Amino acid sequence: MKTLTTAAGTTPAAISDPYRPAFHYTSERNWLNDPNGLVYLNGTYHLFYQHNPFGPDWGNMSWGHATSEDLLNWDEQPVAIACDEHEAIFSGSAVFDEFNTSGFGTAINPPLVAIYTSAYSDASPLAGRQAQSLAYSLDEGMTWTKYQGNPVLDRASADFRDPKVFWYDGGAGRYWVMVAVEAVHRQVVLYKSADLRSWDFLSTFGPANATGGVWECPDLFELTVDGDPEDSHWVLIVNISPGGIAGGSAGQYFLGTFDGVAFRSKSTVTEGLQADASRMREYGWLDWGRDYYAAVSFNNVPDGRRIMIGWMNNWDYAGSTPTGGWRSSMSLPREVRLTRVDGQVLLRQKAIDPFAGPEDGGFRLGARALAPGVTDLPVTAAVARIDLEFSPGPAAGVGLVLRAGEAERMLIRYDTTDGMLRLDRRESGHVGFHEAFPSVESVAVPLQDGRLRLRIYLDRCSVEVFAQDGLATITDLVFAAEASTAMAIFADGAGAHLVALDVVGY
Repeated sequence: MKTLTTAAGTTPAAISDPYRPAFHYTSERNWLNDPNGLVYLNGTYHLFYQHNPFGPDWGNMSWGHATSEDLLNWDEQPVAIACDEHEAIFSGSAVFDEFNTSGFGTAINPPLVAIYTSAYSDASPLAGRQAQSLAYSLDEGMTWTKYQGNPVLDRASADFRDPKVFWYDGGAGRYWVMVAVEAVHRQVVLYKSADLRSWDFLSTFGPANATGGVWECPDLFELTVDGDPEDSHWVLIVNISPGGIAGGSAGQYFLGTFDGVAFRSKSTVTEGLQADASRMREYGWLDWGRDYYAAVSFNNVPDGRRIMIGWMNNWDYAGSTPTGGWRSSMSLPREVRLTRVDGQVLLRQKAIDPFAGPEDGGFRLGARALAPGVTDLPVTAAVARIDLEFSPGPAAGVGLVLRAGEAERMLIRYDTTDGMLRLDRRESGHVGFHEAFPSVESVAVPLQDGRLRLRIYLDRCSVEVFAQDGLATITDLVFAAEASTAMAIFADGAGAHLVALDVVGY
């Protein structure tokens, strides 16, 4: 297995903090939240993010910065865009202005342009407002200059934020499109621009589906269905907090059309602010866990791939998580695609695999009947990729025990009685730091040919579960004791079979 590095550039063995991730990005120290400005340029992926340069709690919002050539090994860079006495630098996006439409660069050296939300402080003439501003870089994202004409788009609103900008080239013309939100109105607002400086209103979308909290961090992109260029849909991402499917923060998605002016959803279940909470499971959710939020995608990725990253935390308890001088990490990057299953178009997610390539050792079990009860495994892991396939048969349930110790464990269980996959972290270790943290997450997962396939990425303070090749995912934080690394499989009743189990880790 390849040697993995952290943001600080150290090998996992050199890390003293038992919760510091081995293969998820986190800043070396201080607070981190929403991914921002995701863009690929000249062989390098740029991850900007909400960051407090001065402490492990939310505040002094600036853009942190990390770079990678493979989306797995990240180098932390200096703070990219810093707050000042007039504004905090809230979430946004970055684009490669290849044709220098903004005029910030030249034809020979076109700029990277960041479009971010200025959250104006009491010291500013625009105190209390949120408006959209620009900064540009002429050295591939290493240094940034704020545009003197900021803000470039001001609706005189206190909650107008999180612009995602992309280049549109379609029937309506060729121009930049901004997708932002009026957060408390649960409304997506769209604008267009020829030069990134002057913006014209296009349309609005929403409220729709989940509206139990503010809308944040939208994204809009087109994907083909199973690679068919004649069959495509536009995907609108809207993150919401609170009001997520598992409680607190979450991301939802809509499928529809975009004609360069308006997004029209084909997957809206309920409209308006009085949505029926009993229909929450009918909505499109990016993830069914409690710790995948503010997910947005990279601009400019080669070959038209759509790769997303989310913040691996939840606003219910983000300020209370029991880490050291750092707080929060990013999810694994995920390539997202559309696929058709039983006539329904669904989002499929596949993580960029930190264990890909030559692998040393590992543990494998082949096909066998499962005895009722718990079967301990002769392998331990706090950091691993686990591939698991069950044929539950007539058993009431099957599952996996992870991070087990003297008085703690995490359960991943499939119940055949209701077809639900559940992740139970109520006894997973350090759960008492916030009343909302002990929880059970669940998602409906139909068996395929009588089988359940799981790919699980286990890191020092998290677990990401991909079911049925990424048709459903559950992402949760888990703060287990360092010594709690035991694993087991179980079956409730007779007739269940293990098809295969593979564990790669250290």
